[in-house]
Amino acid sequence: MKFDFQFSLHCFLFSFMVCLASAFALAQGQNAADTSSGDENQSWTATTQQQLSGNLNPTRTSESHTRTGGRTVYNQSIEAMGPDGHYSPYLDVQKETVKVDANTVRTIERSFGRDSDGRKMLVQVTEEEKRSFPGGEVKVTRSTSNPDANRALQLVQREVQDVRQISPTVQETKSTFLAPSSNGGLTASVQTTERETKTSDRTVEFHKSTSLLDSNGSWQVNEVREGTIKDDGKNRTKEESVLRPGTDGNLSVVERTVSKESQNAAGEKRATVETYASDPASPADGLRLEQRVMTVHRKDDDGVQSTDKQIEQRNPGQPSDGLRVAEQAIDIVRPGSAGTTRETQTVRSLDSNGELGVVSVDTRKQENAAAVQVDIAPAKTQAGGPDH
Repeated sequence: MKFDFQFSLHCFLFSFMVCLASAFALAQGQNAADTSSGDENQSWTATTQQQLSGNLNPTRTSESHTRTGGRTVYNQSIEAMGPDGHYSPYLDVQKETVKVDANTVRTIERSFGRDSDGRKMLVQVTEEEKRSFPGGEVKVTRSTSNPDANRALQLVQREVQDVRQISPTVQETKSTFLAPSSNGGLTASVQTTERETKTSDRTVEFHKSTSLLDSNGSWQVNEVREGTIKDDGKNRTKEESVLRPGTDGNLSVVERTVSKESQNAAGEKRATVETYASDPASPADGLRLEQRVMTVHRKDDDGVQSTDKQIEQRNPGQPSDGLRVAEQAIDIVRPGSAGTTRETQTVRSLDSNGELGVVSVDTRKQENAAAVQVDIAPAKTQAGGPDH
């Protein structure tokens, strides 16, 4: 029984790694639909077919989303192709969100994997309650439970979040993560405090610190992220510095990210994210450009949407060289009749010869969609290639 549980948990974790990009983009589309006030009842279904190069086994995904009044239900079913060339159930996700009253929303998400005999079994449950209070305060409690060796649910993490409007220009978010302790209860293990300060109509400064408990039970700052966001409605720039304690215990900058987004008169959107970090071989030399991600999104007059994303990185074998394109994803969404959309995403990655080769082609069909959504298909893993 213990082996079955561990096997299912491994399936669960692997599946989420494989489908990380797809789930993230899908959640963005869900959030946009759920928060819209123009359409109280919404529903759609979608299927995604994956094709992979080499010996990697593809997956296919079926999704459904229904919203009626204050209740939203989302289901996702992932099947993986086995060595015999047939698809078998691999992972199922069921998520239900209910608006209890004007100030309270509850969400429960259940994930089901498969044991070594192919039997469906629960691998994780996440429950969330979000409550709004007068003055803009929002409190969120999120609990995650996993089954033990006897398949009985055990609480493995709880997050308590409190968002407060300190002043008209300052918002503060405090989060505490609790984990099981040796005495059977819960104890705080991680704390974060984030402040966003609006310094002008177009500028926001942010500061987020993460603290961990040391061996003496005292809180020690483990990381600080701080920076500035400037947004004029068409152009957005975000500069962020990451500081961590060194061997002397003092905080120093170990990473810096500069993100820029712009939109022209034709509606074309461009985004660039540059990441600077210290060279492990010579950290005293300061930060150097390690990665650049460029994304271009276009929408034609006929409704076709295309997204071209390129990731440039250094060559691990020749780190002194400049950046090179290591991965590219081209996503095209075409509208159909009766609100349907058809999407194709092609992912290319560097092969052993240093050339961009196709590693996957995913096709997705969505029916009765309230709006055209650009969803990134499941992420692919290739030896030697980047993992995003």
